[in-house]
Amino acid sequence: MEMGKEIHRLRTGRGITQEALAEALNVTAQTVSKWERGTSMPDVQMLPEIAVYFGVTIDQLFTMAPEKQMERIENRIYDQGMFDEAEERQLQQQLSAFAENPEHEGQARLLLTKLYNHQAEQYRLLAVRCGQEAVEKTDGDSDAVSELANAWGSYIPDWNVRNHHALIAWFSDYCRRHPQNRSALMWLLDNLIDDRRLAEAGEWLKKLERMDRTFRVNMYRYMIFQAAGEKEKAEEQLRILEAMEGQEWCWAVTLGDIYTLRQEYDKAIGWYRKGQEMQPSPKFTDSAASIAHICEIRGDKAGAIAAYKELLRLQREEWGIVSGEERDEVERAIRMLE
Repeated sequence: MEMGKEIHRLRTGRGITQEALAEALNVTAQTVSKWERGTSMPDVQMLPEIAVYFGVTIDQLFTMAPEKQMERIENRIYDQGMFDEAEERQLQQQLSAFAENPEHEGQARLLLTKLYNHQAEQYRLLAVRCGQEAVEKTDGDSDAVSELANAWGSYIPDWNVRNHHALIAWFSDYCRRHPQNRSALMWLLDNLIDDRRLAEAGEWLKKLERMDRTFRVNMYRYMIFQAAGEKEKAEEQLRILEAMEGQEWCWAVTLGDIYTLRQEYDKAIGWYRKGQEMQPSPKFTDSAASIAHICEIRGDKAGAIAAYKELLRLQREEWGIVSGEERDEVERAIRMLE
């Protein structure tokens, strides 16, 4: 998209005439018309004034398709730590503008969700650090302890806070309207099982069975039997899971998760490593992170450091991540262990 086309898009999106824009910038309407037709370009000294008028950055006025702009925004979200208020507001405005176009609305809404989740996570990490200091400085004040636990995502004993009824209701309605969406159905099953609504989970699992021929059906059977205390049936499903062949890499990682929850850590580490080996490039870092956490739980500092260093290697070699909050967090964990 040429700069002139971008000026045209911004102007018409605001419902502004060429004459009104020309008056605001102290140029003629013919000048604005030439910009938009591409027969001339604004003087470089005018770019800040144009950017301020439309509430965008100067970069946005240059050639870049909406898809590329959204890709760049997504990269900024992943690469940056906390955005300041001005940056966050600017990104929100850009994405909200894209969302007004039906062609880009879905992707723009997704990126807005990622932006808000990113900021929420950054604030959560900040709350943890402040909460730790608050507990220390207030001699363990109960309110400070409670706030730190909440910031850290602690288990909450109160059912009225812990349950997922609103999420379950929304996903249930969505899955009835979109019965072939396997991803949404799996999230629904996860939360039904976590809330011990096992009879409902069993009914939804029947729907998953009709569309899925992978390990996931046996995984959910295991989870339901385990939650119901039916140990023999759960063990039978686990044996079936382990014997499966030709599955995708996340099958092995799922077995790693199961054995971690059973505190059979050696088996868990073996399955996590198998899952990482099975993955095509670019390989995710989840297996290395899980192994690092297990080693920390066991008091194996050397093992945890080695796993975190493997995580850094994966970030660098598989994803090209050499800086940013994602890498800083891992390096902080290594320094604490050392």
